Amino acid sequence: MTTAHHLRLIDGMRTEDFPPERGPSGSGISGPGYHTALLLSEDDHDHADGDEADRLELRAQRLAEHDALLTLLTLRWGEPQLVSLWSAQERMMAGEAIDEPWAEPAASCEHLQLWRADDRWIAIVLYLEEDGPGCELGVVVTVIDPP
Repeated sequence: MTTAHHLRLIDGMRTEDFPPERGPSGSGISGPGYHTALLLSEDDHDHADGDEADRLELRAQRLAEHDALLTLLTLRWGEPQLVSLWSAQERMMAGEAIDEPWAEPAASCEHLQLWRADDRWIAIVLYLEEDGPGCELGVVVTVIDPP
């Protein structure tokens, strides 16, 4: 997918109605008050046969696409808030349930970039493998306040 495609998808998610129940949507998972999607996933590129250099190159490309998307969204909505998910992670480890759509990002990454546009939050989430070169890029569009 290209950055232009990512922007069209995000714009569609911002205007699309939220379903009454959680379930798959055309681009990811949607539920009451939210839409989520993976913009770039590990499944987008078969790196099982690639060597370490190929996987590192793919990670560098994904990080560049992440940065390009952040630049375009910043031009559109201004500087994002860098939101640490540390406290949500700590609360989850203590047994507290974190509401969707924030539970998955809170369990999987340290922080996210967040904008408020009209009545919706837009979050860009970068999922990085702790012990490897894996890298996925996600988006959350929601009316539910961050944890």
